[in-house]
Amino acid sequence: MTHSPALQILNLKKAFGPKKVHQGINLELMSHECLALLGGSGTGKSVILRSIIGLETPDEGEIRFHGTNVIALRDLAWIEVRKRIAYVFQNGALFDSLTVFENIAYPLRAHLKLSEQELADKVRAILELVDMPGTENLLPGELSGGMQKRAGLARAMVLDPEILLLDEPTAGLDPANTERFVQNILKLKKRGMTGILVTHDIPTALALADRIAVLHEGRIHSIETVEGFKASKDPVILKFNSPQIGGHS
Repeated sequence: MTHSPALQILNLKKAFGPKKVHQGINLELMSHECLALLGGSGTGKSVILRSIIGLETPDEGEIRFHGTNVIALRDLAWIEVRKRIAYVFQNGALFDSLTVFENIAYPLRAHLKLSEQELADKVRAILELVDMPGTENLLPGELSGGMQKRAGLARAMVLDPEILLLDEPTAGLDPANTERFVQNILKLKKRGMTGILVTHDIPTALALADRIAVLHEGRIHSIETVEGFKASKDPVILKFNSPQIGGHS
């Protein structure tokens, strides 16, 4: 792991009406690391991810990507950022009326000038990567929940983004599909993936993360290596480390 930050979050503050969600978030994502972000329900884990790609606007603070504060960007500049920072939505967020092929080809058609053959080759290669060969002509409604999530991952990865944001990727999956998703992400890690994983699923966080950040009372309470997290006696961390948590919180 190199020591150059891929992304910096500086003093991020966000309130929804009287509810103060973020009260000064400071966080660095290093290049080629997977950072897991844990926190109780309603602590604003997903709001951080959504702020990174402009789906939420923080009240204060900065999010720096290659030195640029993305919060200050206007519409056209955001398009460039979203080509380089991909968001994997919790439910896959596929277009119901498009086949798997057309769902994954959508960002390629929008952002690159490829021949139909080049496009087809890219889509097939990414489907192989997520263990979904031969599914090109299926509609999202014909896929299992696990396959929908993996198709969403394939669509997010097809432009070779620099950073991957994973929002509760294993929520609602059975153990077999969870393990398959974990293996998909491990493959991406071997290829040098940089990403943030928001999850309630502690075993998945431990399997995938290089470091684990805990969000508590509007701030980053701690950032630990996996070994440090497991060994911690901090009462806030112990809530996540307790055996009864399993895959939920």
